[in-house]
Amino acid sequence: MITLPDFHDIIHLHRYLQDVPFEVTPSDLYDAGSLYGFDRNNSLNPDWEHTYDKRTYNHYIRQGKLPQDAKEVLARSLHDYCMTKALDTYLKAYEPQQVVGVMGGHNLKRTEPVYRQIVDLSKQLTEQGRLMVTGGGPGAMQATHVGAWMAGRTTAEVDEAMRILQQAPDFQSDEWLSTSFEVMRRFPQEQGFRSLGIPTWFYGHEPASPFATHIAKYFDNSIREDKVLTIPFGGIIFTPGSAGTVQEVFQDAVQNHYLTYGISSPMIFLGVEFWTKDLPVYSFLKDMMESGRYKNLLLTITDDPQEVVEALNKGPK
Repeated sequence: MITLPDFHDIIHLHRYLQDVPFEVTPSDLYDAGSLYGFDRNNSLNPDWEHTYDKRTYNHYIRQGKLPQDAKEVLARSLHDYCMTKALDTYLKAYEPQQVVGVMGGHNLKRTEPVYRQIVDLSKQLTEQGRLMVTGGGPGAMQATHVGAWMAGRTTAEVDEAMRILQQAPDFQSDEWLSTSFEVMRRFPQEQGFRSLGIPTWFYGHEPASPFATHIAKYFDNSIREDKVLTIPFGGIIFTPGSAGTVQEVFQDAVQNHYLTYGISSPMIFLGVEFWTKDLPVYSFLKDMMESGRYKNLLLTITDDPQEVVEALNKGPK
């Protein structure tokens, strides 16, 4: 049972909201500077243990993922409300169909061919004017933001960036963040290309990708999941993943089936063998469409990134 504070003691509540290690009423989205203290002009890499992101995560764990103290519940709720307001303001700069999501496994290594495939695809889509959106974490999510960050640059520059990143293959590597910062300093984002990450402290042991130029980080994972799946009106690309990605597939399928937002957006599965044999989700959805149990789904499956682009260009219906 949640213990209610004495709301007559306004001073006590005010002090609590001031003492938490995070900004209770943020006025803007985060980025690598505000979460990690990243400075492109300073060659010293911030120690994650002493960053805003890690201090907030440590507090989150101490208080519990489902806190019993109403003051803590209020602090997190105010933060997430303000984060949503900042996100809504940010998205006003884009037509809804410009926003494209990428879902996929957080364990995807930087050394795997599909990682580079996602980088190149995201780079191309960003250069075409799309705003790429992910859950903001490592793996396939970071690959998306790396591609958006490198938009406008040459293949040789992308090759060099990948060489640096591959020194720390996954987010459990000690140099995962520092190699990210090295690429960001060597190839600064100066051409106005953007990408949006929407991570959560619920999975705070997975660092948010600093390559996302704008980061809407939430405490409440359910709000975060809803945002990740509802704002990409332009379509969602599903790359190989596991349980979390499968959950996102069916959550997206439901809102498309019911035309919850008035349209059905493309659902594109990148990886034919994976989505028909390893995790036959595409095959299931196709069968359900043919039987009439699912309706309105715009399904594409392919191994060819150019077919992904063509499916997105057809747009929602």
